[in-house]
Amino acid sequence: MRVAMYYNNSDVRLEEMPKPQINPGEILVKIMASGICGSDVLEWYRIKKAPLVLGHEIAGEVAEVGENVSAFKPGDRVFVNHHVPCNSCHYCLTGNHTVCETLHTTKFYPGGFCEYVRVPEINVDRGTFILPDEITYEEGSFVEPLACVIRGQRVARLKPEQTILILGSGVSGLLHLLCAKASGAGLVISTDISDYKLDMAKKCGANAVINAREDIPQKVRELNEGRGADLVIVCTGAYPAFIQALESVDRGGTVLCFATTNPGVTLPLPINEFWRNGITVLPSYANSGYDAKVAINMLRHHTVDVNQLITHRFGLKDTGLGFGLMANAGDSMKIIINPQI
Repeated sequence: MRVAMYYNNSDVRLEEMPKPQINPGEILVKIMASGICGSDVLEWYRIKKAPLVLGHEIAGEVAEVGENVSAFKPGDRVFVNHHVPCNSCHYCLTGNHTVCETLHTTKFYPGGFCEYVRVPEINVDRGTFILPDEITYEEGSFVEPLACVIRGQRVARLKPEQTILILGSGVSGLLHLLCAKASGAGLVISTDISDYKLDMAKKCGANAVINAREDIPQKVRELNEGRGADLVIVCTGAYPAFIQALESVDRGGTVLCFATTNPGVTLPLPINEFWRNGITVLPSYANSGYDAKVAINMLRHHTVDVNQLITHRFGLKDTGLGFGLMANAGDSMKIIINPQI
């Protein structure tokens, strides 16, 4: 089968490898849509494992089922989570599924940028979900990133009428925007250094947009009657954004670190000030099966319109072009790879 083999952000090659053979309890999924995630072009993280087939935002059709598989059959339309928890360790039992050791070691093989993936038994059991007919394959490829956003806003306890500041207007920033608006948020402010992305944020319903080169804390207070934001969501790894977040949050507010910095970076957290003002700083990584189910339900009922985020569609042979667009942060948003064309 054909695969897009990743060597680095500017070197993604169309290669051949054997179609995976499945074992009892496993399924083989024919990939119909696979989204390029911002983490796929996080080169410092990816290159140490290269060459490899990336891609974890997938939707497809069950091609084969192994012995003892009764929940799925050939022809079923599915979303598959790349990482799944064990559901039985201390962390899972206390609701912290995304820090489960099993979640960090499970994956489908070889990756979403190929024609077929083998889904291990544990992923079949707790990471594979039927896509309702109302959801297209392209929409289905958004289940994973949308589920991550849903989890982030859930742990941050987003409430209706809150003022939300979203730093970074890439795909994750816009998904946070769409979900916040769907949840009844009040004033939603988006930032970025790209006019293209700020325009996308406007189209997705941002009440205000600010160029990230401006004085963000001051601008937020001008827009919000002298107050900071109730919830600040960092959706870019740019270090200045994290500083802006710490300076823009209101008393009693929350800073959600949805993105990460480069390794070894530390933030100057004003502990005394945050202690006195009741400010919370927390991260959010990945998603759970619960979040995936919520994402599927939101897509099914068109609570969020993810189609407006798709700017490019490529066949497998042009995956490298998609990586180039994503890595260079040009005028693009969600890039979908269809391995069947």
